[in-house]
Amino acid sequence: MSDIFRFDIEEQTLTKEKVKLKRPSKYRVIILNDDFTPMEFVVWILQVVFHRSRAESQQIMLKAHITGKALCGVYSHDVARTKVIQVQQLAEQHGYPLHCTMEVEEGEEES
Repeated sequence: MSDIFRFDIEEQTLTKEKVKLKRPSKYRVIILNDDFTPMEFVVWILQVVFHRSRAESQQIMLKAHITGKALCGVYSHDVARTKVIQVQQLAEQHGYPLHCTMEVEEGEEES
């Protein structure tokens, strides 16, 4: 918590107000399954962009393949946005329709 001091000239008193700072929201980065992007490319993306091990990347890719989507990680807004953009750019450069999205973490409100 941060303290803000206010001086009231008329009363000649110094008061202290407590200001509660809100933690920034966290964002879930989700990879979406499609019928065209090769599984090996998805594993590579997870390793390169999300710094996952090969085994973790394969598990995430399989979950996306089976359920339609999978969690890649939870990050601050700027980091999540950057990772989504990196995935989109790499997929586009390689000619694949792979998509990634971000959503606010459960239990947190978007500011």
